[in-house]
Amino acid sequence: MESVSGHTSYDVEPGQRNDAASATRWKILAAAEEVMSQKGFSGSSISEIARRASVTDSVIYQYFKGKEDLLFAVPGEKLKNQLALLKEHLAGIPDVQSQLQKVIWLQLRYHDAHSAYARLLLMECRSFKAFYSSPAYEILREYTRIVSSILAQGVKEGRFRVDAPIRLMRDVILGTLDLETINALTIPEVESGESDFEDVVNLVDSMIVTNSPPEGARVNRLDAIIDAAKKVFAEKDFAKATISEIAGLAGVADGTIYEYFQSKEDILLSIATNRLGSYLEKAAGAFDIKSPDRKLRRLIKHHFSSFLSDREFLKVFLLRLHINDRFYRSKAFEIFRSYYRLIEDVVEEGKAAGVFRGTVNSRVFRNMFLGAFSHMSMRWLVLRESAQVDKMQEIEQVTELLTSAVMAGPAHERTQ
Repeated sequence: MESVSGHTSYDVEPGQRNDAASATRWKILAAAEEVMSQKGFSGSSISEIARRASVTDSVIYQYFKGKEDLLFAVPGEKLKNQLALLKEHLAGIPDVQSQLQKVIWLQLRYHDAHSAYARLLLMECRSFKAFYSSPAYEILREYTRIVSSILAQGVKEGRFRVDAPIRLMRDVILGTLDLETINALTIPEVESGESDFEDVVNLVDSMIVTNSPPEGARVNRLDAIIDAAKKVFAEKDFAKATISEIAGLAGVADGTIYEYFQSKEDILLSIATNRLGSYLEKAAGAFDIKSPDRKLRRLIKHHFSSFLSDREFLKVFLLRLHINDRFYRSKAFEIFRSYYRLIEDVVEEGKAAGVFRGTVNSRVFRNMFLGAFSHMSMRWLVLRESAQVDKMQEIEQVTELLTSAVMAGPAHERTQ
């Protein structure tokens, strides 16, 4: 198996016959990775790849349908190795928090060691709609399912917070790692993505790790009951709604509800108190954003609102700009750089005021914020999940997740 810091050459896979055909295929893949990572997809040709592999053009077409198929195959093979390495590294780690840290470390290190592969995966393949129905993307989906399963186990054990969807936490984490790699490839801010490992873990742990499971679990059960009651009351007449339905949707026993509420009417009034109080607090905050955490929340929501107001540009940004090496050398990027420095400035302001933790790396948090936005938007717009999700709710939830990553104080003390 290929090591984390292995070479970019392609060896015959374990169990595969080491015959001439296999050797030729791997030579073509190695040549394609080298040429396409240097010149990009549009600047590369089958003829140049064939020359680099010491074969004729027609030989390439014996193995691949065309240049696009070849492009997807290159990271597809590396993804198999990365997935196998991840499974191997996780095998001896029982603790979910340590497993998540291993995922973060391994991805940063693997992308550093295989920068040509990382460039093709993150900055070439993802600009093609066909990539999302390719075999390579299916491997990537298996990789993300492992991350989701770690998060789900952490939630089940009471180690990770349960008041945010697993897919959102996954988007934030994987989006952060993607931006760390893209920045290492395009902007000379750091020598490698791995050098930011501790800062990424610092943010992720503060964002999702629960320091006091018993009390946290109690609060989370209450939130789950209120959330379930809102859904039941919204779908059914109040008179027909039952405590049992609410309990079933919340995943608790009927008797648990009576630990918090005296009756169905009590739940209904509690929902109103909770939501209206929140609306009033936010309305008051709209006229006073001196507080760094409020300012950060406003900035996050403004970013989502601005980009989502022009879906066509958002698609162009996601598929054509932020994964394009030329973008990072353009005047447009200088404007974008000024824009994302606002994020860093707010974090630094919060650190100076003691509202945010002094150990937060504002640049890494910027990548977490923008990476989360990228992954969520891709899921909504490109993978066509928007019909199945409440985008406004997810924006509220990710705002809470991101703010939790920087707030001073224990991780379980959430600012509402």
